[in-house]
Amino acid sequence: MTTNDADIIRAKEPTEALQDFSIADPYIDWIEREGVPLIVDFAFEDLNTLELGPWERKGGKGAIINIPNDEIPNDSQVVEISPGGKSAPEHHMYETQIYVLSGRGATSIWNDEKEKATFEWHAGSLFAIPLNAWYQFFNGSGSEPARYIAVTSAPPLMRLYRNDDFIFNNPYVFGERLAANEDSYSGTGTLYNKRVWESNFVPNAPDMPLYGWKERGAGGVNAMLEMAKNSLNLHISEFPVGTYKKAHKHGPGAHLILLSGDAGYSLLWQNDDRSDTVRADWKAGAMVIVPGAGTVHQHFNSGTRRARYLAMKAGSHGLVRPYGGSYGTGSKSMKDGGAQIEYEDEEREIHTLFEAELAKVGATCNMKAFIPWCTGEAGVTSERDT
Repeated sequence: MTTNDADIIRAKEPTEALQDFSIADPYIDWIEREGVPLIVDFAFEDLNTLELGPWERKGGKGAIINIPNDEIPNDSQVVEISPGGKSAPEHHMYETQIYVLSGRGATSIWNDEKEKATFEWHAGSLFAIPLNAWYQFFNGSGSEPARYIAVTSAPPLMRLYRNDDFIFNNPYVFGERLAANEDSYSGTGTLYNKRVWESNFVPNAPDMPLYGWKERGAGGVNAMLEMAKNSLNLHISEFPVGTYKKAHKHGPGAHLILLSGDAGYSLLWQNDDRSDTVRADWKAGAMVIVPGAGTVHQHFNSGTRRARYLAMKAGSHGLVRPYGGSYGTGSKSMKDGGAQIEYEDEEREIHTLFEAELAKVGATCNMKAFIPWCTGEAGVTSERDT
C-alpha cells in the first residue's frame, strides 16, 4: 500500500491506539480480554497474508481491525480456522457479515438447537449471521486452514450497553430474522427494483450477476445486498478495464474488499484542495476502509482485468423505499446537494495520473466518452447490463 501521514487516516500501532482511550472503553476492554491482536489501519495489501494471533475460541487464529480515528461505527475481524478445526458456539447482540477469503467449510445457525440451518461455503462465499442467533463454524479440510473476514457492529453496541452479559448472553430471539425451518441459506433470494438482492447467502460473490449503475459512471455495474434484515449493508460493484468511478463521500467505516482485479488504487481526501490526499494501491485480496466522516474517495482500475469489490458498511438500503437508478445522495452531484463529484467537476490531474498508471501496464484508457481531455478511447458507454 502507498500511504502518507495525513492525520485523517494515519496508521497507528496497536499500543498507540489503546493509549488514545483516556477513559474506560468497554469495546477495547473486550478486545484485551479476548487476547487477540488489534490492528489500527485503513489499507491492507492482502487479507490472505495478514499476520494473525491466537484466537482459540474462534477456531484458531485471528485479528481485529479498527479504522484509525475515533469514529468507529463498525470493525472487522479476520479469522483463520485451523485444519479440521471449529469455533465455539456463540451468539451476540451485534450484527455480523461474513466473506470467505480462502478454504472451505460449513456453518450452523440456529435459534432452537433442534432446528439448525447448516450450509457449506468456500472461498468467495458471502453470508450474514442473523442478530443474536447462535452459530458455529467448521473447517471442511483436514489439511488446509480456512480464512474469513467478518464486518460487525460490535463497537457501538458494546459502548452503548457496557455489559458483556447483555451482549453475549441475552436470551431474546429475533424470530423475524431467522424463522424456524427457513431455507434462507440455499443461495436463493429475491431481486427488488432491478438492483437490490435480498438473500442470507451468496455462494460466489466474485461472479454473481450485477446490474447497470450509470450514475456512478464509466460502465459500472452493481448489486445492493440486504442480508438477514441487518442494518449493516453491503454492495458489490465492478468497473471495466481502463475506467474509474466518480468520487463520492459518506460516513466512515465502509470496508472495501477487492474480489478481482490485478492493479488499481483508491484516492481519499477531506480538504477541498485535496492537500491531504492519501493513495492506497490494491489488487484482489486487498482491503481499503473509508476512515473519517465526509472522506471523499475514488476508485481506479489501472490494471488489465475487470475490478470488482465488496463494500460492507453501516446503514441499510431499505427495501421499503422506492429504488430506482440513484442511490440516495451518494449518486447525486455535490452541486445539487448530493455527495458525488461529477467527472466534469473533478480536477484534471486526477485523470492525468490515471492515464500515467495505465501506461505502466500497457493498458488503454477507456474514459474518452466521459472526460473531454482524455487521450484514450471511448471504450465504454454510460451503462452496461452485465
